[in-house]
Amino acid sequence: MSVLSVSGLVAGYSAADEILKQVGFELQAGEIACIIGPNGAGKSTLLKAIAGLVKSSKGSVVLNGEPINGRAPREITRLGLAYVPQEHNVFPSMTIVENLEMGGYVEPGRIAARMDNVMQRFPVLQRKRSQAARTLSGGERQILAMGMALMVEPKVLLLDEPSAGLSPVAAHRLFEDIRAINREGVAIALVEQNASDALDISDRAYILVDGRNHRTGIASDIANDAEIRRVFLGG
Repeated sequence: MSVLSVSGLVAGYSAADEILKQVGFELQAGEIACIIGPNGAGKSTLLKAIAGLVKSSKGSVVLNGEPINGRAPREITRLGLAYVPQEHNVFPSMTIVENLEMGGYVEPGRIAARMDNVMQRFPVLQRKRSQAARTLSGGERQILAMGMALMVEPKVLLLDEPSAGLSPVAAHRLFEDIRAINREGVAIALVEQNASDALDISDRAYILVDGRNHRTGIASDIANDAEIRRVFLGG
């Protein structure tokens, strides 16, 4: 069953700047789908267009059977989709608790219960709950950003380059957290510079090149394809 369906999507940052050119994407219930490709392929733009942060001029985006094209990001969030950008994804001067409160802004009456759940999932946030987000390590900031997204109890989670700038050890831990979130029933679409690790945790994969679909398939099949490895995975 598809929880997110994108068809023929054309989108960009101006009418004369089409980044996505008829892109299609499907995310099934309970799966992780990664989106990989060279720089400038439109990977991050695809996530932003789905989340309502970039306007589309053609095509459709359907979330749990409901069209969401043209809807405000806040409304899309209410419908069960959360987006974690690569940068500026926490409020550095605010405490961990205050950041989580900001994450739950669409349903303020449920903040306390949801914060308890997030703290239980990520004990590091509980231990440092009164610290400013700027004091966290890079990996801890990414955990906080995901915690903020989980404050809306999303059915679909979009992650844009979550391991960017992290050490291999921190990235490995982060990927384990992503797996754990997925095992609890959250479908995840993942844009990731570390293509090999993204393929390892994904069920399906999409390769974008120049704003177009280049290849789609089972993640393990794509990871083991010699030509794909040579062109996109560095050998």
